[in-house]
Amino acid sequence: MDGFHDLGGRQGFGPVVRDGHTEAFHSEAEIRIAAMWVRLIRHGIYNMDEYRHAIERMEPRHYVGASYYERTFTAVISLCVERGVFSANELSTAAGFAMPLSRPSREGRIGNTPLPEINVGDRVRVKDAFVPGHIRMPGYIRGKEGVVVNLSPAYPYPDAHGHGLESDWQRSFDVRFSARDLWPDGAEEAEVQVGVFHGYLVKTT
Repeated sequence: MDGFHDLGGRQGFGPVVRDGHTEAFHSEAEIRIAAMWVRLIRHGIYNMDEYRHAIERMEPRHYVGASYYERTFTAVISLCVERGVFSANELSTAAGFAMPLSRPSREGRIGNTPLPEINVGDRVRVKDAFVPGHIRMPGYIRGKEGVVVNLSPAYPYPDAHGHGLESDWQRSFDVRFSARDLWPDGAEEAEVQVGVFHGYLVKTT
């Protein structure tokens, strides 16, 4: 889905400020949120793609003003409500106020099979596809061409996995793009490497 979470390559946010090494956690609350997130995955309440999609579904004004762990917490409680672990009313009663939840999910999609063979060195184009549900394809590579430089083992296909659908696993390919091709009017000469699932690619040569 195209949403406010997909900020890669967008202008207007200023330079990236590096503060040096920081601790992984800054409060007891962050440690507890991280522990809940991991434990609920291990108990099968949700999977990683469903978790990512719950963050993507946050109301944009909430998302942009939330910290990393607030986004994690919003995703966790939203999925727990959706899975019937507890109700929204029970949650708000325990908190003492109405807890903001992610917006409802849209439909996912099953991966196409069979997929054409792609190898290291092949030139590929990212499909110019828009989907309402979860997808692991940054918007800035949509419709762009690059060269495959490496490949990874098969993983659950995120477009289906993020919606609890069964689908064949897919490899992802490390595709090298020219920054000038991605951002013709605002990039220096550089290379950008992105992991792209097989189903998102079309072989061009």
